[in-house]
Amino acid sequence: MTICFQANEYSLTLPRGPASHGVLGFHSNMLPSNLPCEDRQSSATCLAGRGGVLFGVFDGHAGLACAHAVSQRLFYYIAVAALPLRTLAELERAVEEERAVTPLLEWHKYPQDLSYPDGGVTSFHSLRNYWQERLETEEEEEVTRMTSALVNAFHRLDYDLSVEAQGLSVTSPLRVALSGCTACVVHISNSVLHVANLGDSRAVLGVQEADGSWSAINLTNDHNAQNPEELQRILGAHPAEQRTVVRHDRLLGLLLPFRAFGDVRFKWSAEMLSRVYETRPDVLSAVSEAVRTMPPHYLTPPYLSAEPEITQHCVGPADKFLVLATDGLWELMHRQTVIQLVGDQISGYQPPPLSAGGTYPPPAGEEGRVLSVLEDQNTATHLIRHALGDDGYGAVAPNRLAKMLSLPVDLARRYRDDITITIIHLNEI
Repeated sequence: MTICFQANEYSLTLPRGPASHGVLGFHSNMLPSNLPCEDRQSSATCLAGRGGVLFGVFDGHAGLACAHAVSQRLFYYIAVAALPLRTLAELERAVEEERAVTPLLEWHKYPQDLSYPDGGVTSFHSLRNYWQERLETEEEEEVTRMTSALVNAFHRLDYDLSVEAQGLSVTSPLRVALSGCTACVVHISNSVLHVANLGDSRAVLGVQEADGSWSAINLTNDHNAQNPEELQRILGAHPAEQRTVVRHDRLLGLLLPFRAFGDVRFKWSAEMLSRVYETRPDVLSAVSEAVRTMPPHYLTPPYLSAEPEITQHCVGPADKFLVLATDGLWELMHRQTVIQLVGDQISGYQPPPLSAGGTYPPPAGEEGRVLSVLEDQNTATHLIRHALGDDGYGAVAPNRLAKMLSLPVDLARRYRDDITITIIHLNEI
């Protein structure tokens, strides 16, 4: 079976004006490798408070449940974390009086979005508890800092996923908490950009230099064993487990990312996990085999963190776009190649001119490069085409692309991961 890599593409142009916060629009696409796909993506406009535009990519593991739940819920937590207390008080009064509640978000739903149960009542109850606690414990600030709002939202959602999973009368929350996901989220408000990253997805800024060339600026760091600072953080937190806490570049020899939502088998006490394994065979039979037993050398939990790393950047005239993608893209392409391909595509790349007589062919690879630029209107699709079909010279080899797209499901995962890409356009070329 051949996968159509354009099936999940989506593009949206935002209306010009203050409500767009400097964002012109975005292109996105998702190409599954797992069946079902364990990646998710979200985008929305914040309607209350300071406003802003939110984008996120979420890479699930041990199933899709956690990635799906986080993609549906995290933006609400960010909105609540960033709202002034007086706005939250108005929201609480409306709920108490059973009046219509002003929407917090305008979702930019993708037509192909899959629908799964999201535990709506439980989710809302947890979110309401969060804003009630803010009202009870905090004092009003003139401006809630976006950095602290993002950190608080990530922590609180992960906490709620854990608490909900301990209510043993419901199976779905436990399934969510036993699986896990990384998250890379971008909030843009009045041309100030914040990236909150958890795991190994990445945000890379495309900057057009004065001479027209493109530079790739990392706005995230990977949270895995390839990051020396992250490795030292883990080793320092578990000093008596230097030989076992990271094995084969994986947490306890099992998990590649060192930060993630969910994954309570790396967070809960050994006693809690033992109780789940003994009393909930119904849930364990429905989750990935990888999570059905306690990790080895489980001595000093928690091992896994949901602490996001925050980067702030003021968008300047040379900042043309931001590529937000799960690790499935970055495993196949270097960041500079990614930025160059997007830059060429949105600037209408033209090959060097032929000789005066027009008799010489363009340099090797240029014909394919131009055709590829013209073929894809969606820049995320353009990247997927090159990631899978690159011939090593900057062009796409049709035969290679066709082979990569026709791999059987049980074989595709050996060659690539799920790939999810959102490209946010910031300034005119």
